[in-house]
Amino acid sequence: MSKTEFPYLHGFDTTEQNRLRKQAEFTEHTVYKDINLSQVKKLIEVGSGVGAQTEILLRRFPKINIDCIDLSTNQLEAAEQSLAKCAYAKDRYTLHHMNATDMEFETASFDGAFLCWILEHVPDPGKVLSEVRRVLRPGSVIYITEVLNSSFFLEPYSPNVWKYWMAFNDYQYDMKGDPFIGAKLGNILMQQGYRDIKVTTKTWHLDNRRPGKRKEFIEFWTDLLLSASDQLVKDKYVDEETVKKATEELKTVRNDPNAVFYYSFIQAKAKAF
Repeated sequence: MSKTEFPYLHGFDTTEQNRLRKQAEFTEHTVYKDINLSQVKKLIEVGSGVGAQTEILLRRFPKINIDCIDLSTNQLEAAEQSLAKCAYAKDRYTLHHMNATDMEFETASFDGAFLCWILEHVPDPGKVLSEVRRVLRPGSVIYITEVLNSSFFLEPYSPNVWKYWMAFNDYQYDMKGDPFIGAKLGNILMQQGYRDIKVTTKTWHLDNRRPGKRKEFIEFWTDLLLSASDQLVKDKYVDEETVKKATEELKTVRNDPNAVFYYSFIQAKAKAF
């Protein structure tokens, strides 16, 4: 993978950049519930994108300094604009246009690493984690949060949403990504020489117990799914009619008094040696 822009399912326009910021804010509580970087002083964030997670990391861990790397110059420019507005971020981050499989850092440069929703998009996650281990000092912690798209469940049954979802995942596979990589993190970390590996399943299960939150999640999920619609239609993975019907079904589910939304993702913690 060269040091150039890479194919990205959701695109790089302003709408998608704003969606990524909203996603980071919306999922923060679940994603960060078990992340503790309070002892880390120099962190590397791989696939930092628009800096949405960077802002959260800097706010939650005030002693940390972050080197952010990403392959997209568009995302890095958006990150610079956003982070420059955060008073607490001043002089605590550096943005790098860099390939995660061939980083321009010296060995053992960092004492922590953070990756969130990034390995699903890369052709060789093992090579990325090998390179991350190289730049980590022995005993340093790494946190990885990743998707497990096979876990998605929606009630009432929505055939066009499922058709769209299958195309969504097929497209990601065809771009050399992996929409199910979360379940494989334990194996990949072991293969790359990490130790003290812990893998946890995080779940969003919304039903009549929390109807307000359920509606919020379905709206959030609708934005996530449809952010890829232009690309899927353009490359003929779905047609516009399927997108239209899937959108209608998602609206129906959102307003259904007995709707169910379920999705699990995976978080791994390990140490580099």
